[in-house]
Amino acid sequence: MTFTFALRSHAPQAASPLLQCAALCYRIRGSKLQLLLITSRSGRRWTLPKGWPMDGCTPAATAAQEAWEEAGIRGVVSEACLGFYSYTKTLPEGGTIPCIAAIFPLEVQDLADDFPEAGRRRRKWFTPAKAASRISEPDLKKILRNFDPGRAG
Repeated sequence: MTFTFALRSHAPQAASPLLQCAALCYRIRGSKLQLLLITSRSGRRWTLPKGWPMDGCTPAATAAQEAWEEAGIRGVVSEACLGFYSYTKTLPEGGTIPCIAAIFPLEVQDLADDFPEAGRRRRKWFTPAKAASRISEPDLKKILRNFDPGRAG
């Protein structure tokens, strides 16, 4: 899959959807699949770690970096995109912009207590069904419910 997008050093102002790179962080405990969700900065909703594309990084590498910064996750990310979901991003200075997030599976190997956004976000493990129930975006709900790490990447 080829991606074409403009690199941004900060959140842009635009009318057309902008691309973000998201990590679907997962682990297997016993025989049970668990998915990690984090809270938005406001703490009002659950989401995936995600951010703007980074110069010099693939979209998957960007997703992995965001997983570290926002959730303290280190692991193995797949370059294979699971899919996309659209959402409206609320900007820190006010206003909103439409975004599309490309989702990359990341198998968690380490969960740190000290990471850049540790004081600003909560993180929690969910079954795929419970994770989907915490999310408002229909396309993301479907991806979470149907995620199979055996077919990811």
